[in-house]
Amino acid sequence: MDMRTKAEDRDICDRSILITGGTGSFGKAFVRTVLDYCPRVKRLVVFSRDELKQFEMQQEFPAEKYPALRYFIGDVRDADRLRRALEGIDTVIHAAALKQVPAAEYNPFEFIKTNIIGAQNLIEACMDKGVKRVVALSTDKAAAPINLYGATKLCSDKLFVAANNFRGDRDLRFSVVRYGNVMGSRGSVIPFFMNKAKSGLLPITDPNMTRFNISLDDGVEMVLWALEHALGGEVFVPKIPSYRVSDVAEAVGPNCKHEIIGMRPGEKIHEEMITPSDSPNTVDLGPYFAILPASGNNVARYIEQRKGFAVEADFSYNSGTNPEFLTVGEIRKLITTHVESTFVPV
Repeated sequence: MDMRTKAEDRDICDRSILITGGTGSFGKAFVRTVLDYCPRVKRLVVFSRDELKQFEMQQEFPAEKYPALRYFIGDVRDADRLRRALEGIDTVIHAAALKQVPAAEYNPFEFIKTNIIGAQNLIEACMDKGVKRVVALSTDKAAAPINLYGATKLCSDKLFVAANNFRGDRDLRFSVVRYGNVMGSRGSVIPFFMNKAKSGLLPITDPNMTRFNISLDDGVEMVLWALEHALGGEVFVPKIPSYRVSDVAEAVGPNCKHEIIGMRPGEKIHEEMITPSDSPNTVDLGPYFAILPASGNNVARYIEQRKGFAVEADFSYNSGTNPEFLTVGEIRKLITTHVESTFVPV
């Protein structure tokens, strides 16, 4: 995917952008991408809680080379701090979240405060401060959630979609991007297996488990695409391949012992990004699907505006029934490209 050619057609260089959770895996990739295209971007603000990670980013992106880059220490739970950070901002990428499934089961209200209340704080601050475009990151776990993390992200998605109903006459659009596991992101299975392979043992939760897979670069590209094409209220879903967790283990550690340990609480065998209940409101846009708000008769009008087509009744998008699966060889190639260039199977 030639992302540079695509980016040159956008007005991203003329935007004043704030990204919440800006020191995370996605945040750093987004900042790097924007600065590669636009070293003199109008303004780019990293908003996050971790002063050490912000310091480390400043070493990678020095102020003398990137004068438009700014850092705000803050938490999306703090509405006043968000309003201060949004001064002069017209574009917001919302990537801040608590994400670990087991931690959510043990600390549910902490996840509610960040993932739900934090989302509403951001929505209201954007309303107050003249922001024009907001794209929030979601997760496949928000579709038919069975764990607390997924439930908080589904609620967050609903908040961002519904915010379009009370934006008044503001030139403001809220949309959501929902995708699967990001290859190489912190806490994901591939770096976990790469680290565990050194011990000679790879723990596999279930041999039939599947997951969607997307690279950080493609995740960033999708957010940039959403900024340009969203009409407001969509949950965008990419068409991406799946992998079997057992094939990831084979790709990383073919000579390791593979031990079946059983699923953790709150896990699914397969992940879903579009449920059959979503199908009446889902439009196929080519590289992406768009789930539209359930209220109102939006599908026909959206198809006319965006030249898509309606999906079949009872359509679902599931990592287990996905028509595209990565082979062991393809997984190894992607690891070398997107995770560690010197990767060698153990």
